[in-house]
Amino acid sequence: MNRKGIISIVKEICEQLADELGYELVDVEFLKEGSNYFLRVYLDKPGGINLDDCQKVSQLLSDKLDDKDPITTPYYLEVSSPGLDRPLKNDKDLKRNLGKEIEIKLYEPLKGKKIIEGILEDYEEKTIVIRTEINEIVTIPKEGIALIKLAVKF
Repeated sequence: MNRKGIISIVKEICEQLADELGYELVDVEFLKEGSNYFLRVYLDKPGGINLDDCQKVSQLLSDKLDDKDPITTPYYLEVSSPGLDRPLKNDKDLKRNLGKEIEIKLYEPLKGKKIIEGILEDYEEKTIVIRTEINEIVTIPKEGIALIKLAVKF
């Protein structure tokens, strides 16, 4: 089975598990790093995911994957939190983070910048609207966005 097929099956299994446990499935990756394959599952919940949550999901997911057996090559299973600077990948992520400071990386410069930071004001099917630190409202086409993530300030 190809990588997209594997990810699709794993997402389906993980979404069911996450719903049952009150978690949110953030992302699934199946990658080759060096000579090893890694299946990475990222989960979140209000208040954040802890080690016990990851261990519980890892065991349940491992059992379900053993039953379905969609991955024929040996791999390492990793279940974790997406971290503070997690990518915002869908409308659900954007909705949850309205009013928060985000960082957008662009494929091509906009007004001379490839990285724009600001408060997420709004989003639509094809655009993201942010308010920059100089109080400028900027509308960015989604097709030009390489990455959106929460801005982490220390």
